[in-house]
Amino acid sequence: MTSILIIEDNRDLAYGLRNNLEIEGYDVEVAADGVTGFAMAKQHRPDLVVLDLMIPGMDGYQVLRHMRKDGLDQPVLILTARGEETDKVTGFRLGADDYVTKPFGVLELLARIEALLRRRPREVVNDAVRERFGDVEIDRASHSVTRNGARVNLAPLEYQLLVALMDRKGAVVSRLALMRDVWGHQASVVSRTVDTHILELRKKLEADPANPQHVLTVRKAGYRLQV
Repeated sequence: MTSILIIEDNRDLAYGLRNNLEIEGYDVEVAADGVTGFAMAKQHRPDLVVLDLMIPGMDGYQVLRHMRKDGLDQPVLILTARGEETDKVTGFRLGADDYVTKPFGVLELLARIEALLRRRPREVVNDAVRERFGDVEIDRASHSVTRNGARVNLAPLEYQLLVALMDRKGAVVSRLALMRDVWGHQASVVSRTVDTHILELRKKLEADPANPQHVLTVRKAGYRLQV
């Protein structure tokens, strides 16, 4: 059974979400603070995490940062009353996969969760294949990336974005194509989201992110991976 961890300090909201998700057939656990939520994420390894930003003990940003640092790559859906673009960008940069602003409709949330869970199997392609560009190596069997032999902690969407570029074998990929392949072309995803994730890839994979040698911008066309 697909498992979901909700990290939310509002008891009524958490209870309502749990009921709705269990009705849909998910196995649901709830944590009321960041410290407990992070510990449960490490111990139980849920298939997806619904994470509020404004939680006691350790805020949602800190939980997300620690999860990605520890190699926990399950999808994370941020749930918060914050709606500023800077908050969303911060969440994406830390490895969030989607963002829902309160108040929200339950049907919308369920649809977002289903979309995130559907995307995970898409990574399983060309099993046991290792590919390299520059000093970066991609191991598709383990969904891991190393640079100069050291593991690079990529968020799930960053990994999928890298694989989408790699699959084009150096060809130019439009932002629209990347939005479709990686995000399923959700209405909530804009080209700026793609750009933000590209910047994060460069920070983690390029020797000089300001002058990239591999993850290249093709003006007015999109991006390509120089292999």
